[in-house]
Amino acid sequence: MKTINYKCIYLTLLLLTTITGFAQKTVTIKILETSDVHGSIFPFDYINNRPAQSSLSQVYSYVKQERAKKDQNVLLFDNGDILQGQPTVYYSNFIDTTNQNIVSQVFNFMGYDAATLGNHDIEAGPKVYNKMRDELKFPWMAANAVNESDGKPYFLPYTTFQKEGVKIVVIGLITPGIPHWLPKVLWPDMRFESMLSTAKYWVDQIKKTEKPDIIIGLFHSGHDAKYGDQDPNDVMNENSSQTIAQKVPGFDVILIGHDHDELNKKFLNTNGDSVLILDPTSAARFISEATIKVNIDIKGKVLGKKITGKLIETKTIKPDSLFMDKFKDCTKNIETFVNRKIADFTESTSTQDSYFGSSSFIDFIHSSQLSISKADISFAAPLSYSTSIKKGPVYVRDMFKLYKFENFLYVMNLTGKEIDSYLEYSYSHWFNTMTSSDDHLIKFKLGKDQTLELRKDGKVQLDNNYYNFDSAAGIFYTVDVSKPEGDKVTITSMADGSPFDLNKTYRIATSSFRGNGGGGHLIQGCGIPADQLNSRLVHSTDKDIRYYLLKWIEAQKVVTPKSLNLWNVIPADWVKVATERDRDLMFGSKQE
Repeated sequence: MKTINYKCIYLTLLLLTTITGFAQKTVTIKILETSDVHGSIFPFDYINNRPAQSSLSQVYSYVKQERAKKDQNVLLFDNGDILQGQPTVYYSNFIDTTNQNIVSQVFNFMGYDAATLGNHDIEAGPKVYNKMRDELKFPWMAANAVNESDGKPYFLPYTTFQKEGVKIVVIGLITPGIPHWLPKVLWPDMRFESMLSTAKYWVDQIKKTEKPDIIIGLFHSGHDAKYGDQDPNDVMNENSSQTIAQKVPGFDVILIGHDHDELNKKFLNTNGDSVLILDPTSAARFISEATIKVNIDIKGKVLGKKITGKLIETKTIKPDSLFMDKFKDCTKNIETFVNRKIADFTESTSTQDSYFGSSSFIDFIHSSQLSISKADISFAAPLSYSTSIKKGPVYVRDMFKLYKFENFLYVMNLTGKEIDSYLEYSYSHWFNTMTSSDDHLIKFKLGKDQTLELRKDGKVQLDNNYYNFDSAAGIFYTVDVSKPEGDKVTITSMADGSPFDLNKTYRIATSSFRGNGGGGHLIQGCGIPADQLNSRLVHSTDKDIRYYLLKWIEAQKVVTPKSLNLWNVIPADWVKVATERDRDLMFGSKQE
C-alpha cells in the first residue's frame, strides 16, 4: 500500500504558485485625453478680456505629473476641435500664416502621442489643416474621412503603441455630419463615411494584422444618437460613439468629444464585454483619464485587464511655468491683435434680448449682412447664448462675441413660400404655443413629468439649440404664438413697404452653416433636397463673416446698434408677462 506524502504535494504546489506569481506582471497604461479645446491654450480668455479657469497650460502640468510616475505608461491624446474658438487659433490660422501654427507648436511641446480631427478643424480649411498635418510630430487621424480619388483615408486611420510588451491600437473617427454644416470648398478632396461601418471594418482589419492587446477609439463624436431629433439608426448619425461601443465588439475604451458633454460610463457590447466611454466636456475644463491594468504571463500573453476611468478637473491646477515661458511671445502677439480698437459703439447690446423679439444685437448682424451681400432678406440667429458688447470702444476681441464661428456669408435663392416655411420652421423650434399668459413663450425642455428640465447651472434647458433661432430682416412680419406650429408667421410686406410675393424668388443672406443644411431650416423647413442646396447658391464670400463684419464696422468708426423692429410677437399682453418670467428662468441675476 502506497502512502501519499501530503507535505511533498503541498510544497510542490506552493512552489508552482510562487513561480507562476513571479512569471506574471502587471503593466499599467494611463490614457489622458483632451477634446474640444477650442483654442483654450493659455489661461486667459481673450474674447472677454479676463483670466480663464482652464487651458492646455494646466493640462500640461497634470501630464508632467503623471509622466513622472515610473510605475505607469502614459499616452496623451487629443480628440479634435482645437482650431476654432479663442482668437489665439484664429490669429494663427488666418493672420500669422507663415509661422508654424500655434496648435502644432503646443501639441509637439506637450508631447501628444496621437490626435483625431474634429469638424471645426476641417472648418479652418485645407490650407490650415494640411499645413498642420505636416507640422505635427504624431499621427493625426480620421479613418472615415476618405480621399475621393482612391477611397483611402485622407488622414491616418489608426496608430499603434508598444508599452512593456502590451500592444495598443488607437482608431480615430470624425463625425460624418460635416457635409450638412460646411461648404465643399473646406473639404474639397474628401468624403465622410459612416462611423459605424468604418469602425467595424478597421477593428476587423486590426485584429487580423496587428493582433492588439488593447483597442482604443478616439472619436470626435458624441454619445447621444438621438440628439437634435436624429434617428439613432441613421448610419450617418453625427453622434455614433455609444452605438459603436455597443455594436462593435473589440473596443476596450472609447474617448469621445464633439458634444461638450461630461461622461464617465461603461456600456456592454454585443459580446457582453464592458466598454468605458469618457467625455471631457470642452475648453480643457476636464481631462479624460483611463487607467488600464494589464496582467501578462512570462510569454507575454494577456491574462486579464482591469479598466477604470475618471475625469480630472483642471481649474485647480496651476499653469506650467515652462509652458508659459515657451509661448510668451505668442501671447504678446495675440494681445496686440485682440486689443486693436476698430470703432465706438454708442449703445450696449446683448444677445439676451434676441430670444424675445426684435433686438439690436441680431438686427446689427442683419443690417451688416444685407449691406455686405446686397440681398433682399437676411436670416441670422444668436451664436452665443448670453454675451454682450458694451457701449464705448470696440476692439477686435469683441468681434468674437458678435460672431462666434468662421462661417462664410452665403447669398441664396428662395421663393417667398420657402421663406415663409423657413420662418415657420425656426419659430416652431423656438416658441411655445401659448393658450394664456400663464404659458411659457420660449419652448423649454420638459421631463417625463412635464416639469422644466434644468442645466447644471440651475437655469432652464431649451428644447432646441438657440443657434438655430433664426429671425429675418428685409421683411415685416408677425409671429402669433397663440396659433399652432406651421401657422404662426404672417409676412405683411417687404421692409421698404412693397408687397411680399409668395411666388417670387428672393435673394437671401445667411451663413454657410445654414446654407449647407445646418439646423434643418432649408431641408426640413423649406423642403429643399440636400443635394439641391448648392444649386440655390448665388455666391459666397471667400472669408468668414466675422472678417467682413469687422471691416464694415471699422469703416463706420461710430456705430449705433439698434433694433429694426421689423417683426413682433403677439398676443402682446401674453408675451409681455411670459417674457419677464422666461427671461428670469433663462438668465436669473445675470440679466443684461
